Amino acid sequence: MAIMIRLTVALLLLPRMAGAVDWSVVPTVRVRESYTDNVNLAPSGQARGELSTEISPGIAVDLEQGDRLQLALTYVLHKVSYQRRADRTNQQLDASGHAEVLPGWLFLNARSSISLQNISGFGPRLIDPAQVTANSNTVRAHSLSPYLHHYFRGLATATLRYDVQRVGSGQLLRVNSDGANLRLVGDNSGSGGRGGNWDLMLDRKHIDDSALAPVTMTDAALTLSYPIHPALGAFLTGGYEKKDYHASSRQPEGRYWSVGANWTPSPRTRLSASFGRRYFGQTYALDAAYRMRNTVWTINYHEDITTMHAQFFSIPPTGLSDFLYQLWETKIPDPQKRLQSIKVFLLISQLLGTDGNVNFFSHRYYLQKSLRLASVYSGTRGALALNLSRTDRTAQTSSAVDSILTGPDELALEDRTRQSAIQVGWNWRLSSRAGLTVGASHSRAKSLTTHRQDRNSVLSVNLSHQLRTGISADVHLRHSRHASNAGGNYRENGAGAAVTVAF
Repeated sequence: MAIMIRLTVALLLLPRMAGAVDWSVVPTVRVRESYTDNVNLAPSGQARGELSTEISPGIAVDLEQGDRLQLALTYVLHKVSYQRRADRTNQQLDASGHAEVLPGWLFLNARSSISLQNISGFGPRLIDPAQVTANSNTVRAHSLSPYLHHYFRGLATATLRYDVQRVGSGQLLRVNSDGANLRLVGDNSGSGGRGGNWDLMLDRKHIDDSALAPVTMTDAALTLSYPIHPALGAFLTGGYEKKDYHASSRQPEGRYWSVGANWTPSPRTRLSASFGRRYFGQTYALDAAYRMRNTVWTINYHEDITTMHAQFFSIPPTGLSDFLYQLWETKIPDPQKRLQSIKVFLLISQLLGTDGNVNFFSHRYYLQKSLRLASVYSGTRGALALNLSRTDRTAQTSSAVDSILTGPDELALEDRTRQSAIQVGWNWRLSSRAGLTVGASHSRAKSLTTHRQDRNSVLSVNLSHQLRTGISADVHLRHSRHASNAGGNYRENGAGAAVTVAF
């Protein structure tokens, strides 16, 4: 939290800027009474019911001055008091900021988060702050990225970025990384945009993981693109990469290439696809979206070498929230109420910031292949969202470094994993002040090495009502179940009622 405060102060104390600033600071207090018949998510016969009271003060800050300064921060402190066990306190933070320090030259980006995360994709999954499991821990992730960005007319647009990232979770995880990136994008304005263009990228990153020897990763690539048709363009990328982590198989370095095309026949449709080869084999990528009057479809596929800590800074595919924001403009004219409605809908249906698969704790390097299909339909009084996802991970380094996370008897569990999920969310506006949201999800985590398979299903119902300006109430019901061929099956039912006051 102290890091984010310093980043926020740094953004706010930038040199004076002319122009109007749009800003809002909204303190909130949420009081919630809830009951669960299985607070520890324990197997049948060991389940224990628990009544809890949750008091959650929070604050939401939004500040904007055109493109010169943006700051969005949401912080909540959860204080949970139980009837039969010790009280618990946890924090939730989601903050990001952007500032133009020197006009046209120097910029600053900052991100910070504090959240409860599941440690493993196998075993009990935490879905409510009042639940207590050994398969969860608090993760703090912070990044600061100053960069120089300038357009050199007739030559190129240059961006030189320095990136600092910190991820920590007590004694389980502590990773620091520092990197520099230079990108040059050619200026083809002289050809009226009809000629080809080029894009040069140089990247170097140093990663210091408390459980590993330091790792340096370098990458250099040149991309050439050419417009075949106003709606169709082709591109070719060639480069060289080197990563000095201790791989289980071949040395992680070598030349690579990819070839692909971009197709944009209309503002409602886009498609980008490519295939190529890297040191670990053939690679494919896909990014497509199709918008109709009341519906949007998106599909994404990506392959890359990644780590657990890098996934905390990855940006999920966008489109669903933007689509709803535009679509609900006439239904909910007030921007803040519209954003809150969208957030509640996507959060209950578990589609905001997650695809239903767990970014499990690990010190290892993985080849990750991710596929995601998502859609939202919005009608006159309701909306329906669908999310399908699949994530395959193949470890590139030894499992020994994860013994503190998984235990010595399960080191091979996450050598090769496959997670898949299907999620559906439905929202119905009962009136201008009330709404009903139903969410259902089913996910599966499978170890392709040990053949362990865990399944998780959740059904939730949320009824919300705006009592008066700044005061809202909601009632929440849920049913969850977990099944595994390794044992530990359980069922859980929960109910809660809450009042939220915004000052």
